[in-house]
Amino acid sequence: MAVVDRAWHGYKGELTPERWRFLVLPRFAWGDLFRSRILTAYYGLCCLVPLVFAVLIYLRYNLGALAFLGIQAENLERSLPIDGRFFALFLAVQTGMGFVFSAFIGPALVAPDLAHNALPLYFGRPFSRSEYVIGKFSSLAILLSAITWVPGLLLFGLQSFMAGAGWGIANLRFAGAMLAGGLLWVLVTSLLALAISAWIRWRPVATALLFGISAVGAGIGAAVWGIFRTSWGFLLSPGMLLRIVGADLFGVPLPERLPVWAAWMGLLGFATISLILLSRRVRATEVVR
Repeated sequence: MAVVDRAWHGYKGELTPERWRFLVLPRFAWGDLFRSRILTAYYGLCCLVPLVFAVLIYLRYNLGALAFLGIQAENLERSLPIDGRFFALFLAVQTGMGFVFSAFIGPALVAPDLAHNALPLYFGRPFSRSEYVIGKFSSLAILLSAITWVPGLLLFGLQSFMAGAGWGIANLRFAGAMLAGGLLWVLVTSLLALAISAWIRWRPVATALLFGISAVGAGIGAAVWGIFRTSWGFLLSPGMLLRIVGADLFGVPLPERLPVWAAWMGLLGFATISLILLSRRVRATEVVR
């Protein structure tokens, strides 16, 4: 066909519904993420942990399997009761592994777009700043949810089915604690990772900073406790704040004396600061002075 005969034609393919347009970003982000065999293997390992807890629940109600393994049912019930501590332990293990996962993939979500000045390309299309932030947030939050509170609720359902006799109704608090604690952890961790990615463009430094915030905050809190015998220093540690809130939700006692309401306010502060930092960096243009 001659060049003179070529004419512009509009896109005639299927359009993504406007309300789900932000999901375009997670789709491409996951494609880049799972090209790494190491990260894929680690995420697979995170997915195996719920299976271990599911096997423990199954063994509690399978006398034949216990006899085959040489374990007495009474001993297993005393050493591993299925209560708030059990589900709190599961969430603690998964959030710990999930934090390592987010520390490696979170810093690479926003920084490349800023480094290559790609934001004008996003916002030059029918794609708003809020949709961009929600899309990047979903890229990490969905993956973290899939290894934390989602399998936690499935474990609660399995325990309710195996125990029977209204166990699920009587212990519905554990399901609510799993949902609330998991969503809170996903929210704070994802926003913190995105904020660091927006301001630190060098990925190794951003990963180290995300680890440092948790470690340094806990260290300062421990130092303040040792010198002044007060727990208020732990307000600088998002990990400790999440631990306090989670323990309160599951009814598990903690030695720290920091009020639960203060832990909630501290986590709200971390999320708010992260959103402010994101809003200052996610813009269509950048002013260079």
